[in-house]
Amino acid sequence: MSGDPDPAPGGGRGVRAPAIAGFLLRAVLAALGLWLATYWVRGVRIDSATTLVAAGLLLGIMNAIVRPIAILLTLPLTLVTLGLFLLVVNAAMLGLVALALPGFTVSGFWAAFFAALIVSLTSWIGSALLGQGGRFEVHVRRRPRP
Repeated sequence: MSGDPDPAPGGGRGVRAPAIAGFLLRAVLAALGLWLATYWVRGVRIDSATTLVAAGLLLGIMNAIVRPIAILLTLPLTLVTLGLFLLVVNAAMLGLVALALPGFTVSGFWAAFFAALIVSLTSWIGSALLGQGGRFEVHVRRRPRP
């Protein structure tokens, strides 16, 4: 079970958060990337903090449902470009979120491309801090008694 203690490296016990906590943490990372993109990329605009949070959640849902289908459909092109076409797929996911969410505007392909690159880098750095399987893990290490 996801809430049961698991053995942790070093003899401590780790407690995994439920899968929804990992999803929400990834949505927060996406929202952070979107927030950075609004400052660094000309052509990306988010009207309010509520829209930012909704965009992060919707991007997480799109990446979980639509992105795998898009990757499968574009697999030959992705293989030919040695994976670089995945950046275009990420830009398309960001454009779909902007189309679906009022208050979130992306004005063109290059704005979506660079914003998706920033969101991807932010999520990658955040994922490096997460445990395996995309779950936030807390490890408690107890010292042996002298």
